[in-house]
Amino acid sequence: MSTATTAQQSPPAPQKSGRGTLYRGKHGMWSWVGHRITGVVIFLFLLVHVLDTALVRVSPEAYDAVIGTYKNWYMALGESGLVAAVIYHAFNGIRIVLVDFWKKGTKYHKQMLWIVMIAWVVVFGAFFVRHMMLVLGG
Repeated sequence: MSTATTAQQSPPAPQKSGRGTLYRGKHGMWSWVGHRITGVVIFLFLLVHVLDTALVRVSPEAYDAVIGTYKNWYMALGESGLVAAVIYHAFNGIRIVLVDFWKKGTKYHKQMLWIVMIAWVVVFGAFFVRHMMLVLGG
């Protein structure tokens, strides 16, 4: 064979296993995405909370006006969303710590995610029912 023909040949294509990668639509990726989104939501809430609470130093009347705008049913839904984010972020954070520091954490991470989701539904469901009863006057 001449050197010209060997130089033109391309390397063989890599073999695909069909298993996918860790972050290609599997439960690990979605728990990671949920953890990041809830972290950002919580951070943004804390930023707004610090700013509206700081109004009390500027003008107590302005503070009372801002707080008054929060007392309605659609802000109660927003509060519920915030609580949902905090609960998921906390439970999933515990799962992440277990995956990182427990010897068998990586082996059971999928099962632990299901536990997180079930605990989230139970805790948030109980909160949401009670919160909406209070907001709607029940």
